[in-house]
Amino acid sequence: MFRYTRHIAIAAVSAAMLASAVTARADGVPGLRGHDHTGITVPDIKQAADFFVNVLGCKEAMSFGPFADDKGTFMHDLLNVDPKAVIHQITLVRCGYGSNIELFQYSSPDQKNMTPKNSDIGGYHIAFYVDDVKAAKDYLDSKGVKTFFGPFPIKEGPAAGQSIVYFLAPWGLQMEAISYPEGMAYEKSSPVKLWSPKDPSK
Repeated sequence: MFRYTRHIAIAAVSAAMLASAVTARADGVPGLRGHDHTGITVPDIKQAADFFVNVLGCKEAMSFGPFADDKGTFMHDLLNVDPKAVIHQITLVRCGYGSNIELFQYSSPDQKNMTPKNSDIGGYHIAFYVDDVKAAKDYLDSKGVKTFFGPFPIKEGPAAGQSIVYFLAPWGLQMEAISYPEGMAYEKSSPVKLWSPKDPSK
């Protein structure tokens, strides 16, 4: 089990803060290039990795851990979790041309066992771009995955051109399949174009 000493952690953080202070700008985080990963805490990392890899078709890149500090406050100081929290394993997967997804399995004295809905503060979902939403829904249905109403085409407003369907991972994580093969209406007038994994070169 990896353990970190407080003075090493403080030195590393201090160095990073000093580097940031030297290059800080008023218009954003210095050197910002994009979204690297989304971290998701799951109840069973083997189940989660199996779903992402063997159902969704993502690829596992690496796994590591555990991480804990049974004598100090490193876990709180670094990650803002209970000092006695333990990360049993971290697994990173890559899904097509999208950014990475980092799966965590934690235990902690104050751990809550609930998955928020999109309507809850702090609610979230993961969306995957697919070529054909209906084909994606049919496939998910065949695998016993819980899917919702759809495909639902959006025909008006700036998002016109989208077709979507929501579905659930086995432990309740909300996900979405989305497609807009001809683009979306907002692209005709907005100076900012949303990044899309359908064209990873842009």
